[in-house]
Amino acid sequence: MDIDAVIMMIVALVTVWGGLLGAVLHLSRHPEDTSE
Repeated sequence: MDIDAVIMMIVALVTVWGGLLGAVLHLSRHPEDTSE
């Protein structure tokens, strides 16, 4: 693979997994209120 493709793949993986990790951390610190 070309070096540009490798860099774009790494950026995409960091974006996806970083967003997932951020969402999990946010939900663990601020759980949803389902008492309605």
